[in-house]
Amino acid sequence: MNKAIIAMDKSGSFRVYLAITTSMVEESRRIHDTTPVATAALGRVLTAAGLMGLMLKNPDDKLTVQFKGDGPAREVLASARGDGSVKGYISNPEVELPLKANGKLDVGGAIGIGTITVIKDMGLKEPYVGRIELVNGEIAEDLTAYFFVSEQQSSSVALGVRIATDYSVAASGGMIIQMLPGAEPASVTALEEMISQMTPISTLIEETVQESAEKTPEGVIEELLSRIFASMPEAFAVEPLGYRQIGWNCDCSQDRLEQALMSIGADDLQAILEEDGRAELTCQFCRKKYLFDEACLRRLLAELR
Repeated sequence: MNKAIIAMDKSGSFRVYLAITTSMVEESRRIHDTTPVATAALGRVLTAAGLMGLMLKNPDDKLTVQFKGDGPAREVLASARGDGSVKGYISNPEVELPLKANGKLDVGGAIGIGTITVIKDMGLKEPYVGRIELVNGEIAEDLTAYFFVSEQQSSSVALGVRIATDYSVAASGGMIIQMLPGAEPASVTALEEMISQMTPISTLIEETVQESAEKTPEGVIEELLSRIFASMPEAFAVEPLGYRQIGWNCDCSQDRLEQALMSIGADDLQAILEEDGRAELTCQFCRKKYLFDEACLRRLLAELR
């Protein structure tokens, strides 16, 4: 299932963005045919981008989250909109690494040393661009640092992807907690204690979905929210503000790929026409192929000239 919820505590000290993204991440796994560690890396970035997309003011506002490192995964990128639609890719979907000493997938090793870049396009003249060095490549810790350094926002990010024995996605999701202006100091202490004792979010999602099979998606995500914050003092109990859709949606089209083809310039396009008489482009997000025949290439050339 895919579902998100936005909540706030009673005192108005912090806001919570929580999502179950199991179906979305499984779809991305099938599209890109990823190995388990690649699935975990891509799934975490997709989930994080989706949650950050929910923070945008308008449905058409867009953001891109890029993790780029010297590890074998090379680059993991996800794009999200304010309406909850998400898409993404990993440069090397076949990356394989030994498990870490604790038995977990080595996402940090797959990413390596590098940078995280966030680009927000909110319809202004210039997009906002923030970039910091990666903390450890494990995604959640890197984003926590990004929010603090680049956006001066005290946040806590939790992300998780649980892989089944058949390599499919058993559970996936994430949570971002952001402190609000004027937050009560006691709320920070309570959150720190809760987070330090929190069960991995993918485990909580898997258990909640299994035990709440009869509930609606809204009921499941609310139950998950309740379980996570069960230990919080009553003064900081969380209350839902609303439910949101979140899911995979690639908006590629023939027209968009035509623009990409034209961007190589008239000389290169002419060379393709003379050598091959046709062109084929594949969307890097959804892997859909687009064919451009001789007549189409001649039309594009005419437009360029």
